[in-house]
Amino acid sequence: MDLDDLLPRRAGDDALAALARQDLDPLSVDELDARIAALTAEIDRTRAKLEGARSFRSAADSLFKKG
Repeated sequence: MDLDDLLPRRAGDDALAALARQDLDPLSVDELDARIAALTAEIDRTRAKLEGARSFRSAADSLFKKG
């Protein structure tokens, strides 16, 4: 368990919720393109982390498998 899981979250800590609430109307086409590129890069980074975690979990499960 991570220490952060034990501590209460402060208001405003949820960056994803803040990102979703951001008004997109004032952004230009170039700014919207840049935002999409940044979000796509973050999705790719998150997917890579998830795949690594799944691989690690699978390896650990195989190592400690009873039988």
